[in-house]
Amino acid sequence: MTRLIAIDWGTSSLRGALLHPSGQVIEERSDARGILTVPEGGFPAVFESLFGDWMRLEDTRCLISGMAGSKQGWVEAPYCACPAGRVEVGRSILAIDAIPGARIAIVPGLSDTHDGVPDVMRGEEVQIFGAMELTGLSDGVFVLPGTHNKWATVKKGRVASFRTCMTGEFYALLSRHSILARTLDADAPLDEAAFLEGVTRAENGHGLLHNAFGARTLALFGRMPKEELASYLSGLLIGEELRTQSLQAAGEVVLIGSPVLTQRYTLALRAAGVATRTLGTEATWAGLHALAGFLATDTSQP
Repeated sequence: MTRLIAIDWGTSSLRGALLHPSGQVIEERSDARGILTVPEGGFPAVFESLFGDWMRLEDTRCLISGMAGSKQGWVEAPYCACPAGRVEVGRSILAIDAIPGARIAIVPGLSDTHDGVPDVMRGEEVQIFGAMELTGLSDGVFVLPGTHNKWATVKKGRVASFRTCMTGEFYALLSRHSILARTLDADAPLDEAAFLEGVTRAENGHGLLHNAFGARTLALFGRMPKEELASYLSGLLIGEELRTQSLQAAGEVVLIGSPVLTQRYTLALRAAGVATRTLGTEATWAGLHALAGFLATDTSQP
């Protein structure tokens, strides 16, 4: 009976949970020390300051997912090529030897290739495995909104393929660093009507590069108030993203992410006639717990 410290260590922040052997969350913690804030060689110290007391509990192991396994992270865990499921990823879990006596390991990400161009994910694969555990699904479309959104197709319990869309990053660039930033409030709350207007506008066939300029002219001519323009722009971007997907074949889409983002995708997908179900942080903990069985022997330190 071993407790698991489950950690999702991202670029700008991290979160961790102490899990009972059954997978139940005992305690959660979060911190702003993402990998970009950690100095070279500083990962053991940051880990100790945040989770050292958990690691000193009897019969405790740690499994880390996310950007901590990238080239800029603690140690690089090479990608597993798709199609890949829990077994392929579990067998490629990489032990960390930096802390003597500790049993800590990192989950590798996934890679895919489209027309000769590689695509990658780190951390989302764990959320997908967790979503499969929680929903009982072994086939379907799983969407993970974020800075770089992932659309994954799962077949027979394995991630068959996935595509990344930089929707979140483009929204940040346009809403804060372009001419549009002068006429909209990027932090305004969601206006559903304006958002759905943007989603619908994205279907006009004129493309995002043209439609996005409309967010400026609507303000210029007083056709849309500043408080609604951010939602409209968000709708344009998400609508453009949906326009490139094969939604009719999706059936139901499983959304995994923060409520702020999954709410928008739920609205956009339902407007397109696609049913959704939503999961949050619990998918990460369930995914790491599902992979913990692969720690039985590989990560033991002398």
